[in-house]
Amino acid sequence: MDASREVEYRPVSVKEVLSEMKDTAELLIDLSYSAVLFGSEDVAAEVLELEERMDVLQLQARMSLLMAARTTDDAEQLAPVLGVVGAAEKISDAAGDIAKIVLEEIGLPDAMRTALPEAVESIVHGTLEAESRFADRTLGEINLETETGVRVIAIRRGGDGEWLLNPDLETTLEPGDSLLMRGSEENLAPVYETVTGTPYETPEPVEPGIADLERAVDAIVLMKNMSELAVDIAYGSVLYDSSELAEEVAALEAEVDQLESRFEAWTLRAASRVDDPVDLRGLVHLAESTEVISDAALEISEGVLRGLGTHPVVAEAVHESDEVIVRFTVGEGSSLDGATLGEQMVRTETGMRVIAVRHPRASADEDDEWEIQPGPETELHASDVLLAKGTRKGSDRLEELVV
Repeated sequence: MDASREVEYRPVSVKEVLSEMKDTAELLIDLSYSAVLFGSEDVAAEVLELEERMDVLQLQARMSLLMAARTTDDAEQLAPVLGVVGAAEKISDAAGDIAKIVLEEIGLPDAMRTALPEAVESIVHGTLEAESRFADRTLGEINLETETGVRVIAIRRGGDGEWLLNPDLETTLEPGDSLLMRGSEENLAPVYETVTGTPYETPEPVEPGIADLERAVDAIVLMKNMSELAVDIAYGSVLYDSSELAEEVAALEAEVDQLESRFEAWTLRAASRVDDPVDLRGLVHLAESTEVISDAALEISEGVLRGLGTHPVVAEAVHESDEVIVRFTVGEGSSLDGATLGEQMVRTETGMRVIAVRHPRASADEDDEWEIQPGPETELHASDVLLAKGTRKGSDRLEELVV
């Protein structure tokens, strides 16, 4: 091992390390799928660099937690924290495996590359034109995510420049920057045109080929969406010490397992009808790694699920990360009472992504209903509980709609 990469114990803030691990893990998911989508070796290489950084973070966290455990009560309280650390590391490893699909030229069917942008949120890249109104302004000045719901997740500066990962509000956008942007198709289109000066065009779909292969590709896209959602909800369950949310994570993880089983069957059937079955290796790698991410989400929420509760340091780390997770109750007579998410343009007006809605039970004999992955048509009423993710400024705007 390179001496510069050796890790020794030093006092660190566990809260800060956990917060950085959460942000890094979520960024790794975005970047690894982006590398596959664009066939970018540069992005894939950055994923492996971040994976190495995550290795250091998890070692620092583990050493600090071990130093803090002195009694059996300490061990019981800190065990779930170790679970969160291990889960973030597992997500990092899975992202690295996805990146290797590009770096090792394992390859993917064309149908996979056109299906990935159709996920819940698309990822596109574009070069910032000098004439753009975004040029030479900070992300804070533009207020991009809050105003449009589109987030710049990475910037590459110069033709051979390094990637700037997880840019913040102080980051200035310069002409010639290559931006990786994430958001819904409807929000991305105008932002992309403002950045590049050219209209946004969705990828042309590949002509239908082998039916079983198409089903396998669709299964992976659904697995990806459900795994990412499970991670978001898992951190929400930790932040709010919510067994209900933890149970939803368990349900999502079980569904991803079932999807992977069906994916395997469809891929095996398709293998006999493709010219070279070896070309399907990339699909298999992607499915396996995606399933690992859903397993990690379950590990994040396992302490809550098993009644061990949430250690305050974990809740604070989640709350103070780059993207906040908030929970609001719809107030009677508020803007959202009796309206749909689409009618109030919640995503566009606030920049917040509503990841789940809990509808209170209609009678004492019924359970509350959780609506996972709500869409524009989701109707809200007083006492409904929203779980949303985005910027702190966006959460303030969302709060104005629910009170």
